Amino acid sequence: MKLRTQYDRTDSRSVLRNPLTVMQPNSNELGAHQAGNGLSLTLQPELLTRTPAGAAGGSAIPEISGEVRVPILSGGPGDPCGGASSRRSRASSRTSSHGHSHSHGGGNQHSHSDASESDQVDPDLESGEPSTSFSELRYIFRWVQKSLPFIIILCAKLVIQHALGLAVGVGLFTTFLHANKNIQTQVFLQDRRSKMECVWLLLFLASSTLLLYYTFLTETLYYCLIFLSPAVQPLGFWEVLWAVGVTNFILKFLVMGFKCLILLLPSNLVTYRAQGRWFMLVEEVGQVYQSLAPSPLWFRYLVTYQEVDGNAGLTLGVLLALIYFILKLLGLYGQWGPLQKTVRIFLSGEHTGAAATRSQCVEAGGICPICQAEYRDPRALLCQHIFCSECIALWFNREKTCPLCRTAITDKVHKWRDGATSPYLQIY
Repeated sequence: MKLRTQYDRTDSRSVLRNPLTVMQPNSNELGAHQAGNGLSLTLQPELLTRTPAGAAGGSAIPEISGEVRVPILSGGPGDPCGGASSRRSRASSRTSSHGHSHSHGGGNQHSHSDASESDQVDPDLESGEPSTSFSELRYIFRWVQKSLPFIIILCAKLVIQHALGLAVGVGLFTTFLHANKNIQTQVFLQDRRSKMECVWLLLFLASSTLLLYYTFLTETLYYCLIFLSPAVQPLGFWEVLWAVGVTNFILKFLVMGFKCLILLLPSNLVTYRAQGRWFMLVEEVGQVYQSLAPSPLWFRYLVTYQEVDGNAGLTLGVLLALIYFILKLLGLYGQWGPLQKTVRIFLSGEHTGAAATRSQCVEAGGICPICQAEYRDPRALLCQHIFCSECIALWFNREKTCPLCRTAITDKVHKWRDGATSPYLQIY
C-alpha cells in the first residue's frame, strides 16, 4: 500500500514539473477511441527550465521530455459533463500555450516569420511559364539580346551581297525627297517662284534617270516603263523586287518633271487655280500608271514557279498569277473613284465663293487678310468674309474652313494641289 501511494505521488510531481504547451492528437489511437465518443491527445512538453512555486533556493528542475496522453470525452447533446470537461481542457491548453509564447520572447517569433517567408515560392517561377504579357516581352527581349550578334552577322552578309542595289535605292530615295520638297516650295511662292530653280530641278531629275538606265543598260530596265519584262537573269524574288522599286522611283521622277514644266509656264497663261488642277490630274494619272507598271514582272515571276517542276509547278504558278490579277483589278477599281473626281474637277473647275463687289471690298477694309495686300479677284465665302481668289485657293488646299471664323466651307480637301508627290512605294 505504501509503494502504491509513493508511486502516485511521484507521477503527479512529474506531471506538475512539466508544463504542457502543445497538444497534438495521436493518429494511432484516434480510431480506437472514436467508438466510445472519446479523443486521445498527445501532449508534448517543450524543453523549458522553470522553478516551481515552493522550491527552496530557486534550484532549477531538470528538463523532462515525454508524452502524456490525456483522454478527453466528447459529450453529446445530452451529456453536460463531457462538454464541460472538454471546454476546460481547451481553456487550459490555450492558457499554457499563451504562457509558452511569452516565455520564448520576440526572437523566436521573428525566426518563425522568416522561415514562413522563405518557404513561399512563386508558382510562375516553378512552372517556368510567365503569366503576363510583360514577362513574355521580357523573354523575347532577352532572346533578341542573345541573338543580336548572329543577326548583325546576317545583316552584314546581306548588305555585302546587295551593296550595289542598296546604294541605288538610297540614292533614288534622297533624290526624290529633295526634288519633292523644292517643287512644293516653288508652288507655294506662286508669282515669286524661281524659274531657274525649276529648270535645275528638271535637269536634275532627267540626268538621274538617264544615269541610272545607262549604268544598268544590259538589264534593259527601261522596258518596265512600257510593260515589258527586262533582261534580268535569273529573275528571282530579290531581282524582281529591285527592278520594281527602281521603276517606281523613275515614274515618280517623270511625274515631278511634268510638274516642273507646269511651273515654267507663264502665270498669264496658266493661273494658280489652273496649276492646282493640273497638279492634281498629273499626280492621279501617275499613281494609276505606277500601280500598273509592276504587273508584267510579277506575272512572269509567279508563272515560272521553279520550286516545283512539271505540270504541277505550272498549274500552281498560273493559279498564283490569277489570284494576283484579281487583287490588281480590285486595287484599280479603288483608284478609279478618285481619278474620276479629279477629271471632273479639272474639266469643270471649282469655285470657293461668289465674286465680291467693290462695296463689299471697301467694307472689308480693302486688304486681303491672308496676303495683307489689295484684293486681286476677290471672292466672298458663305460666311461673307472676302479673300483673294489665289490666296483662298491656296488655303483650301489644306483646310476646309474659313481662315477667320472657321466656318465649314467645303466637305473635302483636294490633295496634290500644292505640287506634292506621293511617297508611297508601289511594289506589287
